[in-house]
Amino acid sequence: MAEKTVILGVTGGIAAYKAAEVASRLVQAGHTVKVIMTEAATRFVAPLTFQTLTGQPVVVDMFAAPPVWNVAHVAYAAAADLVLIAPATADVLAKLAHGLADDMLTTTVLATRAPVLVAPAMNSSMYLNPAVQQNLAILRGRGFHMVEPETGRLACGTSGPGRLAAPEAIVAAAEELLRPACDLAGWRVVVTAGPTREALDPVRFLSNRSSGKMGYALAQVAAARGAAVTLISGPTALAVPPGVERVEVTTAAEMCAAVLEHFSGATALVMAAAVADWRPKAFSPEKIKKGEHKSLLLELERTPDILAAVAPRKKPGQLVIGFAAESSRLTENAREKLLRKRLDFIVANDITRSDAGFASDANEVKILWPDGRVEELPRAAKEEVAAAIWNRAVAARKDMADAAPK
Repeated sequence: MAEKTVILGVTGGIAAYKAAEVASRLVQAGHTVKVIMTEAATRFVAPLTFQTLTGQPVVVDMFAAPPVWNVAHVAYAAAADLVLIAPATADVLAKLAHGLADDMLTTTVLATRAPVLVAPAMNSSMYLNPAVQQNLAILRGRGFHMVEPETGRLACGTSGPGRLAAPEAIVAAAEELLRPACDLAGWRVVVTAGPTREALDPVRFLSNRSSGKMGYALAQVAAARGAAVTLISGPTALAVPPGVERVEVTTAAEMCAAVLEHFSGATALVMAAAVADWRPKAFSPEKIKKGEHKSLLLELERTPDILAAVAPRKKPGQLVIGFAAESSRLTENAREKLLRKRLDFIVANDITRSDAGFASDANEVKILWPDGRVEELPRAAKEEVAAAIWNRAVAARKDMADAAPK
């Protein structure tokens, strides 16, 4: 596995001494380990210990001048392939759960897009306190990964849950997150993204507010997991993800033609694009002038229904996944589309949300299945939502294979 960068956060508990072994094991595995300590952690272990083990400077004071000028917490957040907090005290869990950022570690976690792995350690009574358990539930809901504490003798002399997991267990969990998943190797994936534009005249068109971010995230994650990805994209300002082939289109008709061209050899089609349902019936080759008219009447006609065109071409083993962007009756409208289009599953999101969906870096979706199941995914970065969607695609294709006649 290629060298990765791990940001190791060490907080102020007696188990902080075990973090030295975690750091050492990660370094021996070939990773770059950059340590951030809270002020309280330095009361248990000296920063020099981690500096010696990792060969990297240790950050404690957020306002200390770095040896090379940068905004330190942003630089660490961007460099991270994984943020690992071990031990994680009740205090830091509460801060992370409620979005507080008053030191280098918490600001880095808020700024990173890397996965975050947390190894709690504290007294049993603290660990079992409803406030701590609620904070852990909040973090799990946001996609944080956990290394559960062990049950055993604690530093206070009592026994119970709350003891920091063994360093080897923490490192194994970290390696699992650092290891690139290749479960889509051998798949050929087609993803549509962005809006379409339907021209009214040479300067005007009908379109929508889709940024394409969700579709691009799906393409990026699929490529990272080993798939050969064709991204059929309407007009966006986004860069092509590494390893992805982009086919640029403008209108719904062009997108439909591109999808039908690439679908026959695809393992999975994900229709994440916000395709215009209507287009002007007549295109004016000249710019429509305002003149003396106080109103303009447009006659619209339906654009091609891409999923309807795909349905009769679907072969055994192919997955077709749709999206439903709705402003009302989210579940009902999504289920109707799921059944009418004969999809394997559908991803539904509420477009009235200002903190998710169109133009946002985050999304909060429901996944609906033909058998009536509804899964609600918590609000998360679109890359995390994309990963969850591909996880379900892998499971759905396995179910197909298991159900196929032997």
